[in-house]
Amino acid sequence: MYYVGLVLEYLKNYAKTRLTYRADFWIEVISDLMFQVTNLIFIFVVFMHTPTLAGWTRDEMVFVYGYFMIPYGIFSCFFNMWGFSERYIVKGEMDRVLTRPAHNLFQILLENVDPPSIIGSFVGSALMISAGSQLGIDFGMLDILLLIVMIIGSVLIYFGIYTALTSISFYSDAPTGILPLVWNIQNYGRYPLTIYNRFIQVLLTWILPFAFVGIVPASRFLEDKGMEQMALLTPVVGIIAFTIGLTMWNVGVKRYRGAGS
Repeated sequence: MYYVGLVLEYLKNYAKTRLTYRADFWIEVISDLMFQVTNLIFIFVVFMHTPTLAGWTRDEMVFVYGYFMIPYGIFSCFFNMWGFSERYIVKGEMDRVLTRPAHNLFQILLENVDPPSIIGSFVGSALMISAGSQLGIDFGMLDILLLIVMIIGSVLIYFGIYTALTSISFYSDAPTGILPLVWNIQNYGRYPLTIYNRFIQVLLTWILPFAFVGIVPASRFLEDKGMEQMALLTPVVGIIAFTIGLTMWNVGVKRYRGAGS
């Protein structure tokens, strides 16, 4: 309950701060939506030139993209640590965080919460419903429960990977160079693995398992994609990624020696 109370207080403070500049809030929402629409348009443009992509139809790819948006929106809302190195290491705010009783990572996540990003999850849900109706997919109660478990697993994968990479900040003052690269790699996870060479397939599946935040779990609800059993590994991969990321973070924090010169 202590941590639940912290979440509520941080959200209240966020609302008070952002509602002071409401135009900025809505500009951020609109810009996020435009970014997602641009990616969706790209899918439609591709299928204007071909009826299928590695055996996947347009509606199937829209369904996958809808799924991809749901965990990504949740991650972007609650697990945003993009500017961690500059703010907490270089400027020394980590010292302040470590003097408080709550877990340091939990505090940092709450201080960087970004509620407008969650709108992408609702848009993704709408895309899944729309594409699913075109594909004749009927979601029963068990399917919905499985979908929720898959989404949680995908969010944990995001958290684990980016927490592990962010923890490099405790060893170097300038680790952010790798984050944009990984952020671009994650987008490959929403396309069929068979369109990539063997190295990329292994990279996206077992090294940086972004295939489990899009194409693999979404294929569980589609027919004849050959990844239905593999999709069930999504929560397992999520737990493994979460454990690795949190462990690397806790080890890195122990190496932190403050911001003094």
